Amino acid sequence: MIVRTLDEVTDTDADIKTPNWRSKRILLAKDKAGFSVHETTLYAGTVNDFWYANHIEAVFVVEGEGEITNKATGETHQLKPGSLYLLNDHDKHQVRPKTEMRTVCVFNPPVTGREVHDENGVYPLVVEED
Repeated sequence: MIVRTLDEVTDTDADIKTPNWRSKRILLAKDKAGFSVHETTLYAGTVNDFWYANHIEAVFVVEGEGEITNKATGETHQLKPGSLYLLNDHDKHQVRPKTEMRTVCVFNPPVTGREVHDENGVYPLVVEED
């Protein structure tokens, strides 16, 4: 059994901070659960372009409001507490928080915590060595 709190990952190497967002990686590939779990806060007024070409991501909005646009279709959806979006087709997307948005994100395959978004918003596929 794994029990972990946000306080335990805050300000560690599992707490990734950028000008647009902060992601606390609570569960990572090294935990061998088959997925990773992150609490990600997106800052109000930012524009965030992402494309998880190597991962499936589900995002549940806990606090705040914003919108997500599918960059292939131009379709835009409003996001608020209780909304969930699933990037099941490796969708290129843009997230624009109107207010600070706190989300819970699940990635499959799990991230290691060493990934960095490239110029296209993609995480490379990094695996844990056994």
